[in-house]
Amino acid sequence: MPKMKTHSGAKKRFKLTAKGKVKARHAMTSHILEKKNAKRKRRLGNPVVLAKQDEARAKKLLGVGK
Repeated sequence: MPKMKTHSGAKKRFKLTAKGKVKARHAMTSHILEKKNAKRKRRLGNPVVLAKQDEARAKKLLGVGK
């Protein structure tokens, strides 16, 4: 039986922490930045830990876990 391949898009977008949580970039950071205030842009620059429901999907695409 062949091995499962990691989803190419997922491996570029998500990273796993040491404890197994999934880190990702915030949305809304690539364009139309003029109207967003500086505080919001700073906050969006930091990575976010995915919610439990999304974490399961991301891990499946990364080939982690069960």
